[in-house]
Amino acid sequence: MKAVFQRVYNASVTVDGRTTGSIGAGALILLGVLREDTEAHAALMAQKIANLRVFTDDQDKMNLSLLDIGGEALVVSNFTLAANCSHGRRPEFFAAARPEQAEPLYERFMDELRALGIRVASGEFGADMTVNMNGEGPVTILLDTADWEKKT
Repeated sequence: MKAVFQRVYNASVTVDGRTTGSIGAGALILLGVLREDTEAHAALMAQKIANLRVFTDDQDKMNLSLLDIGGEALVVSNFTLAANCSHGRRPEFFAAARPEQAEPLYERFMDELRALGIRVASGEFGADMTVNMNGEGPVTILLDTADWEKKT
């Protein structure tokens, strides 16, 4: 599972002109589900994101997490995070999970965040979406559960 975490003042997503999700301060999370991903990956990614210390404290140091600040999360499915650009000029997406596998894991990831106490808003799985954000920092972090598995 791959994610792009962006610290935001606020963010929203629209589909066909209607807002499907919006948040105040917190994180915009683009989530890519890969073919080898499981529910355990969804839980691991949610724990990592909820506890990632990337929000500033009173001394302007990144010491606080989404949980610490009571931040919100806008989660947007994004299969293009599985892109392989190692050959040619057109990315291929063979590593991306099929929708019937990806959607339940996308939902599970959001359920895990909610269970931790984070307010979650979302896009619409599989739709063409317009994502708006007012970034803070900017702080943008790439997360990949495969990297964490290599270290265990």
